[in-house]
Amino acid sequence: MCMQLVQKPELYDVLVLPNLYGDIVSDLCAGLVGGLGVAPGANIGAEAAVFEPVHGSAPKYAGQNKVNPTALLLSGVLLLEHLGEAEAARRVYDAVAAVIGEGKNVTYDLGGSAGTQEYARAVAERV
Repeated sequence: MCMQLVQKPELYDVLVLPNLYGDIVSDLCAGLVGGLGVAPGANIGAEAAVFEPVHGSAPKYAGQNKVNPTALLLSGVLLLEHLGEAEAARRVYDAVAAVIGEGKNVTYDLGGSAGTQEYARAVAERV
């Protein structure tokens, strides 16, 4: 499965896996799109849904203004889509893509020097 994901990721839209394999494969997939800092997560059930960055909360970086908020923002995009707010989801997604594409206000893991707040502010201004 991992080899197929690396060689032909376009063949897959959704993977359903048990927890252990899901953790392994989700980390691999995050690597394919730029790392854990940009990978959103959604756990959608029949009666509830949880949206969060794949990497979790990263408490060791709390208050340091250096964490990449992309995964959190894109998890919000998934939430908006789930709620039927397609236009709002598209606006946030497009703003994130524009800021990353510009490369000016991005965090260290994306090749920049902006902090969390500067990056988030740049995205908010584009929304």
